[in-house]
Amino acid sequence: MIESLINIFKIPELRKKILFTLLILLVYRVGTYMPIPGTEGAYIKNLIARAETETGAGGGIQAYLKFIAKITGGSFQPFLFALGIMPYISASIILQLLTHAVPSLEKLAKEGETGRKKINEYTRYITLLLCLVQAGFIVNTSAWSPATPGGWRSENVSQVMYFLVATTAMSAGTVFLMWLGELVDEYGIGNGISLIIMAGIVDRLPAVVGYVRENATFEFLSFQASEKIGIETVFLVLVMFVAVVVGVVLITQGQRRIPIQQAKQTRGRRMTAGGRSYLPLRVNQAGVIPVIFASSLLYLPMYLFGMIHQKLASTWAGPLTQELAEAFGYGNAMHQLIYVALIFIFCYFWTAITFQPKEMSNNLRDWGTFIPGMRPGRRTAEYLERVMNRITYVGSGFLAIIAIVPSTVSEVMRVPMLMAGFLGGTSLLIIVSVALDVVQRVESHLIMRHYEGFLAEGRVRGRRS
Repeated sequence: MIESLINIFKIPELRKKILFTLLILLVYRVGTYMPIPGTEGAYIKNLIARAETETGAGGGIQAYLKFIAKITGGSFQPFLFALGIMPYISASIILQLLTHAVPSLEKLAKEGETGRKKINEYTRYITLLLCLVQAGFIVNTSAWSPATPGGWRSENVSQVMYFLVATTAMSAGTVFLMWLGELVDEYGIGNGISLIIMAGIVDRLPAVVGYVRENATFEFLSFQASEKIGIETVFLVLVMFVAVVVGVVLITQGQRRIPIQQAKQTRGRRMTAGGRSYLPLRVNQAGVIPVIFASSLLYLPMYLFGMIHQKLASTWAGPLTQELAEAFGYGNAMHQLIYVALIFIFCYFWTAITFQPKEMSNNLRDWGTFIPGMRPGRRTAEYLERVMNRITYVGSGFLAIIAIVPSTVSEVMRVPMLMAGFLGGTSLLIIVSVALDVVQRVESHLIMRHYEGFLAEGRVRGRRS
């Protein structure tokens, strides 16, 4: 491992890519703490002085904003990169869905590099529109009046002017992050957008380490309701973290390898035997998208029932709305069951959109390749669809388990969500997926120049069947 790390900096091209990527991430972290012009200085000072040790998930719109900020690296505070990169991710998902639904976009996607550039242009336009809408919503719904405690706006700035400046600054910050991600794609190592998201998530690790250092004790507390964390809790959390990371790596890299055979070919007077290879189908075909969709959708009833309860608390419907609001509260049994069901639904939905068995079957037939025992065409497509449905069930179950681990551990072991949040959920999936992608790209550079990779086999491997 140490020798491989030394070899990385022996390759000039790879060294420049890594240093450039680190420089871009440094620019991103500096910009994260740049306040919006016109913001009250006292608010910024209080925000910096306040310890980031919130243990609860909260509820309503604040919980939703915390969730989005956690997975995008944004802060939803009066800073330049308050929105993070979420608008660009949402625009990319919208375009990907429309590509399979709108024939003109589907045709454009098949035009190669020209079509890809045009779709990227549409993505930027939608990103800017989403930025303006989200920034205006956040500024308008936040306590930004100087007369309100915790207000953003300085007293010598008019309300309309601050709204325009804050909305423009937040939108420009996301567009700037989008440009930084494209620079990393072109001149750096790894996927730029994913690295920016991971950097925002990893930035919260020092707060977790600081909380554990201040509250951990060498006594055995046996999961008691106490402000202190027992040594057995710290040990079990560390073991669970390693186990969950190993499981995420295995499933993320896991493949169902379907054997395929190339037909015999006649070249001149000689007949050559066809080669045998494998068609890899990923177990976790949908990636982290279903967890994001399910979490976002599940926060809506929490917010709506909370608002309804506030309006009807003094009426005859108050007890009913209170029960509904509590049932959909974060960590409750109803919340967890619906969360798991939505993850399964979105896994199959996203796989059905991105995985096209008919197109794959036609490509195999055009290449003169077939699956042994299966006739080319419709039978092959049906077989591929049947196999993908089975492995998607396994991938959905894995995502569901990973998604509910943090809240379950927090409830059973009585540890704050700040600490349990890194045991699973969207954050851990993103960190592991991005780290694996970077390691594989670095390994490719090393092996291509006759250096040994991080592993003896020369690549990161997962479960295959």
